[in-house]
Amino acid sequence: MRNAIAICVLSVVLLQPTLAQKIDNLVSFRDIKSTSYFRFNYDNDFFASSDKNYTQGYSIELVTPFFEKNPVNHLFLKPQDVEVRYGFAVEHIGFTPSRYELPEIQFGDRPFAAAIMLKSFMLSTNQANKTRFTSSFNLGIIGPGAFGKEMQVGIHRATGNKIPLGWRNQIKNDLVLNYEIGYEKQLVGYLDLFSLQANVNAKLGTLFTSGSVGVNTTFGIIDAPFSSVQESKGFVLYAYAQPILNVIGYDATLQGGVFNRESPYTIPSTDVERITGQFNYGIVLKTKTLYFEYSRSANTKEIETGESYRWGGIKIGFTM
Repeated sequence: MRNAIAICVLSVVLLQPTLAQKIDNLVSFRDIKSTSYFRFNYDNDFFASSDKNYTQGYSIELVTPFFEKNPVNHLFLKPQDVEVRYGFAVEHIGFTPSRYELPEIQFGDRPFAAAIMLKSFMLSTNQANKTRFTSSFNLGIIGPGAFGKEMQVGIHRATGNKIPLGWRNQIKNDLVLNYEIGYEKQLVGYLDLFSLQANVNAKLGTLFTSGSVGVNTTFGIIDAPFSSVQESKGFVLYAYAQPILNVIGYDATLQGGVFNRESPYTIPSTDVERITGQFNYGIVLKTKTLYFEYSRSANTKEIETGESYRWGGIKIGFTM
């Protein structure tokens, strides 16, 4: 156990100074022990006193036995002898350069970009082997059709901040079609006080093509992360930490859509950082019916002339 803890600590130390998945509700430390639940997630770099790069995102997530009939589920790989749940979500993500208030293209910084997606997903847990396998399929649009401009301008007007004028230079409309798989394996578990997992993830599609590897740990009063939904505690309160190493193949929020190559400004392939680090941490409070989380994240620079950046978020959910 001491060796495993040392590996986790070392990973955090190595990744943090160089500080990706922006919205990830499928990882085990965010599990809600129920066959039916609703959860809302909102991210904003305001939580980190910033306003650049990943500027905001939200997701509306629903898990219920009704989605077992979703025909998209045939695309998912389902291991044997697992407890399976299916869900559906709407996700929206938005990105801006540092000088978002200027109307001109900010060469050397990331482009304005927004995407909105419908997401079908599967959660499968093998209690005996302490493993978790997830799959998801995203269908949506990147570009003005994702109304990133309208959302950010509206929020800035309501809060009295500078009005973003550069959205006219955003990534143009294109199709989002993405498939993702993830795998977690518990390395160490100590009572219901500490758990350490290894995780790997792969994405393939028109929005993101990438892979990642990392670890995540929870400590406090925890639900056993790979137990059945029938074994939920009445009250849990724990912190988590998750360092991740990402390998980037393609990122449409930087390089533009795969089919529409008419965006006014994109990042050349040679300037995209192919290896990035991300560090997520936060605190989770759960009862049998409620879920609350406060999270913070940091990411290394994603383009050669860019900067590292940070954001935060809240998640609120309830069982049904």
